[in-house]
Amino acid sequence: MRTHTVKTLIAIGCLLVPALSFAQVKIGYISSERIRAEYEEFKDAESQLQLEFQKVQAEYQDMINRLDSLRKDYDAQRLMSSPDWRREKEQEISNLEQSIQIYQAQKVGPDGELYKRQAQMEYDILTKVKEAVDKVAISNGYDFIFDGSVSLLYGKPTYDVTDDVLHELKKSSDSANQ
Repeated sequence: MRTHTVKTLIAIGCLLVPALSFAQVKIGYISSERIRAEYEEFKDAESQLQLEFQKVQAEYQDMINRLDSLRKDYDAQRLMSSPDWRREKEQEISNLEQSIQIYQAQKVGPDGELYKRQAQMEYDILTKVKEAVDKVAISNGYDFIFDGSVSLLYGKPTYDVTDDVLHELKKSSDSANQ
């Protein structure tokens, strides 16, 4: 009888220990979408990338306009021109087409300058966000902080620490600017 009681107490203890330890876990969440929208450094980076993209787009459009002009000149004069002139213009058109393709790949392709620049800027900013989340978690005793923008279907607003993270990011930015 005594072993049965001991086994029952052990079983009840095994059930209660996880429940008690879970009750002590402190969990929070952030909205990375809100941080992206409100954190000045994200906005500045997006503006800077937009300006760079507009510059690349203008240069690309200039190249396309030059190509169109060359093609129109060629079409207008090819019947009355010598074979040498036609070959020269065809080669010029072909070279410009290749230059446009190379330019486009170098600037906006998957290995292009703008893509790499965007990836580096995002990495730098997300590193700062991660550091701010870590500071908030440690200073407030959180065991876990999740990104609610990714998969959180519901979260009690009292567990939302987005404001704390934004405040920490602002503090970090202010101290870096001084």
